Amino acid sequence: MPKQVIVQPSIEAVEIINTPIPEAGDNDVIIKVVVAGSNPKDWKYPLWKGWPHNSGDDIAGIVHAVGKDVYEFKPGDRVAALHRAGKENGGYAEYSVAPHWTTFHLPQHVTFEEAATVPTAALTAAIALYVDMKLPLPQVEVALAGENKMPILIYGVTSAVGAFAAKLARLSGLYPIIGIAGRASDFAQTLADYVVDYREGDDAIVKRVEEILKQKGLGNKVTHVFDAISEGGTLETTLRFVDDNGGIISTVLPPSLFAKDPEGFKYPPGMAAINSALPRVHSTHKDFGFLWSRFLGRLLADGRLKPHPFEIVPGGLHGVLKGLQKLKEGKASATKYVYNIEDTPDSPPTHETSTSKRPEDKQKHQFQAFPFPP
Repeated sequence: MPKQVIVQPSIEAVEIINTPIPEAGDNDVIIKVVVAGSNPKDWKYPLWKGWPHNSGDDIAGIVHAVGKDVYEFKPGDRVAALHRAGKENGGYAEYSVAPHWTTFHLPQHVTFEEAATVPTAALTAAIALYVDMKLPLPQVEVALAGENKMPILIYGVTSAVGAFAAKLARLSGLYPIIGIAGRASDFAQTLADYVVDYREGDDAIVKRVEEILKQKGLGNKVTHVFDAISEGGTLETTLRFVDDNGGIISTVLPPSLFAKDPEGFKYPPGMAAINSALPRVHSTHKDFGFLWSRFLGRLLADGRLKPHPFEIVPGGLHGVLKGLQKLKEGKASATKYVYNIEDTPDSPPTHETSTSKRPEDKQKHQFQAFPFPP
């Protein structure tokens, strides 16, 4: 019977369980997972919600079956997909489920390992830039950099989400792209026009950003900021250089939970601030998810978009715990952890069940009310 991983809220253990191959709903694609990818939310969400579940959402593999209303995919197709966060049959499994509108065909030259780095990070970046900040969409031919200056600052530019935001910003003709990074400065230089090292401290960050803007004749404030970190003080730092008269900032985490002083943190009234929550592509923004999933496949096919660097964690499904712990410890630098499912040892599961039920009687965690859409 196929196996899948149930991530425990403590992030100190996982269960490898046996479950049947999922049945396809009308709009579902059942995928035989070849490679699964990890994201920080994969350890944070079980912890926040106090709910043991298969938290993987990045899938790359072969279509096993499709629902009756799915017409673009058939068994045998190579695909990547975004699993619906918080639902059963996530990506840490031999078989997973994704809606057809967040599934896309893989070009032959893109490996499954590369593909598993794309869905969550690229779609998060896209919804932040084009839904929430309403920036110009990528074009086949964009204006030469510098002719129409529209700057953007990306805090955490070497994170997977930040890197895809920078790549898409480049395709949209935004300039200059200012990236704030740390250890992976060499990688950051390939993504941004200017790189600022956050390790030099907040005052140095602000000073350098102002210098870049003045050099380009853009005043001393940034109009568009994408905070791909949104914790550990980044929310407060960005307030110091974003334009408080018409500026806009997109965050990947809500300040109401992750600011240093959540209750006292406020954006100026002249500034727009949005928590760019990816789960909207499975609820209120399904059309956006559909269009952008297909566009990602096209961008990968013609080489305009490159996947994120990755590291294969040994052990297949048995490596998931190690990968999530490394994410929690902050060891990932400009890399995504991925898992080759076929490398899973042929050993008995640690627990056997037909499904992974959500315990309703668990004590609520302090982040139980995390503001993700249903």
